[in-house]
Amino acid sequence: MLPAMSYGSDQILSGAGASDYERYIRTEELLSLQKRPDEWEHRDELLFTVVHQSSELWLKLATNEILQTTQYLADDQIRPALRLLTRVAMCLEYTTTQLDMLEQMSPWDYQQVRRALGHGSGFDSPGFNAIRKSMPLLVEAFKVQVTRANIALLELFLKHDQYEDLYQLAERLIDVDERLILWRARHFKVVERSIGVNVVGTQGTPVEVLGRLREQTFVPELWNIRTDLTNYAIAEEEARGKDL
Repeated sequence: MLPAMSYGSDQILSGAGASDYERYIRTEELLSLQKRPDEWEHRDELLFTVVHQSSELWLKLATNEILQTTQYLADDQIRPALRLLTRVAMCLEYTTTQLDMLEQMSPWDYQQVRRALGHGSGFDSPGFNAIRKSMPLLVEAFKVQVTRANIALLELFLKHDQYEDLYQLAERLIDVDERLILWRARHFKVVERSIGVNVVGTQGTPVEVLGRLREQTFVPELWNIRTDLTNYAIAEEEARGKDL
């Protein structure tokens, strides 16, 4: 008979921390990455830092999953790619939702926090830039799959039940792209609510420039195909009317 498993207080992992949880998560290091209260320009620096550090972690996970998805597609493994793209969309959703916390600062309080940022800007975000670099690789891998299937994009959507995996891949891609658009749009509104529009950011970039980036897409073909489908349906309906 197997002995019962015992969960005692003894730690088996090395590292700093009073428990294996703390050692594995490295909480001592993690929680020391924020300024101490005596270092704050304003008490809301902690709020601002936690939101942005959390965002970098979610974006790191999203990028990792995008790169793995790209490799799956290179190996013709669409099913596991679909699962990871769902994760990517969730990461971007969490990154967007937590921006709500920034609006818990008053515009004037944000001005105090802003003094501590130096020339720091979201354009310098490692997570944002990693997403920006990895997405084109993923999109190219999708296009290769479409080419291998020897099917036009319009046909893929018209006969989606015959090409279910490839169709679902296209839909998961647009899920991710839509989440990126919503994230940028939400970020712009947070900036507008905090400092206004006709001003410049911490790097001297006009806020309007940020606004123009809101609708950028990595998969314009997947958005345009909706219009193509509508036009196809209209043409088909008109053709039916002529035959009556």
